Amino acid sequence: MDLGKRVEKRRVQLGMTQAQLGLIAGLAQNSIHNIESGETKRPRKIDALAEALNCTPEYLLFGIGEVQEDEKNINNNVSPGPTLKAAVPLISWVQAGAWSDINEIREFDAERYLCPVKCSDQTFALKVQGVSMEPKFYDGDLIFVDPEADCIHGSYVVARLDDDNQATFKQLIIESGHKFLKAANPNWPEQLIPINGNCTLVGKVIFTGKSL
Repeated sequence: MDLGKRVEKRRVQLGMTQAQLGLIAGLAQNSIHNIESGETKRPRKIDALAEALNCTPEYLLFGIGEVQEDEKNINNNVSPGPTLKAAVPLISWVQAGAWSDINEIREFDAERYLCPVKCSDQTFALKVQGVSMEPKFYDGDLIFVDPEADCIHGSYVVARLDDDNQATFKQLIIESGHKFLKAANPNWPEQLIPINGNCTLVGKVIFTGKSL
């Protein structure tokens, strides 16, 4: 079995599509296709690919160190990547703004993505819009947001301003008891937005996947 077949095997075992694996590993879908077909022999981001597939780079490259399903056969020298924890809904930014009123959101038919880190059952996914968070995050990047994760100074958060009907994505800054939402783009006109009782923190960004 070669590298491409091992990648395909792990992806199928984890119930992922090529597109979902690409988002988690930071690769384009066609890159995953080329790896699995054998066209790409030595893929870039092999560590990220192994992490997304819950195995080691050595297993993908050489077929050694596979994570066994039977705990009795686990190689103690293997340090597996994070287990895919849940399939979370991809929602709109307007829906995210009302997420605290989750009963009003019809999310059952939403497209779902596998979150590669531990998360609560309230977690959802959003696609970044605009350039306010460049160069840290780009338009189309996928972010996983957990409303039950602690939002602290420096966290990237999704927030809802009381005078708006949708959410915004910024970095939370807390200084001297005051809170601000900060844009990552140094050229963005509103670098700091004060939030003093006029904002609800919807959730913390716990994982990011790159756009295809």
